[in-house]
Amino acid sequence: MRMLLRAWVPVLLALVLAGCASRSQDVLVLRLAHALGPTHSVHRAMVYLGERLEEKSGGTIRVVVYPSQQLGSERELLELLQIGSLAMAKVSAAVLEGFVPEYQVFSLPYLFRDDTHRFKVLEGPIGQELLLAGERVLLRGLCYYDAGSRSFYTVTRPIYTPDDLRGLKIRTLESPTQIQMVNLMGASATPIPWGEVFTALQQGIVDGAENNPPSFYLSHHYEVARFYTLDEHTSIPDVLLISLHVWNRLTPQQRQWVQEAAMESAQYQKQLWKESTEEALRAVQEAGVEIIYPDKQPFVEKVQPIYEQYRDRPELNRLIARIKAVE
Repeated sequence: MRMLLRAWVPVLLALVLAGCASRSQDVLVLRLAHALGPTHSVHRAMVYLGERLEEKSGGTIRVVVYPSQQLGSERELLELLQIGSLAMAKVSAAVLEGFVPEYQVFSLPYLFRDDTHRFKVLEGPIGQELLLAGERVLLRGLCYYDAGSRSFYTVTRPIYTPDDLRGLKIRTLESPTQIQMVNLMGASATPIPWGEVFTALQQGIVDGAENNPPSFYLSHHYEVARFYTLDEHTSIPDVLLISLHVWNRLTPQQRQWVQEAAMESAQYQKQLWKESTEEALRAVQEAGVEIIYPDKQPFVEKVQPIYEQYRDRPELNRLIARIKAVE
């Protein structure tokens, strides 16, 4: 019973908060939730979004941000959006896989040639198509937030090649593609909610995890995991979404304000991300973490079976080809 109640707390809290939006003296309040901490660049970008939206709307629209999984895990936030009990949420594209299959393309390892290629895809026609693909399940994408590249960090031993991962339990996202990737590299993929990773590393439930530099630093995982291997296997963006129930209730002018504010916040967050990545790598290195720059080719070769299986899935195979063709 205790577990059941704990599982329903986020839902009940969201309902108590009067759903996705409330009106007070002609002010529309949009509630926006995410799983990251209040010092993260994504949270700061959301605060900026709220400021821009309030300014654009002449104070008639206000955004209230709930960080740190206050309203639930990313999967729970998506479900709240679908029923209209929450206005907006930020989730990883990897978690969106279970709702919009096209997003699994972003979980493919070594899909992008570099950051320039990645931004051209996300900010171009392909990225925009994917943002709107979720409308069929009541999830409309507004913009992408930069989440950099994900790399392995471990507690007991450094990772120089995929063979060094053999026998290790590595925490992954709740993504079938991510799980398959880690298993192909020789480790045992272990999905664990983000908020439980520090304890799992500390208690030996997992031997390591994988994430971008700011998340590795701001989560304090570096205090336990002393080896960070920058293999940069995936570059999975974060996605800012709005409930289609809420979007459909907005006027055309309100929709324009929301979309503009979201895009402006994405550009602001991109610069914040660059700064926070540099700061994170410097800070963890000063704290004694060994940063390893491996040869990526052995990692690339290990995960090729993931691409081979898409040959029997024409739509996703075409999407992969389109992404790789972007110049």
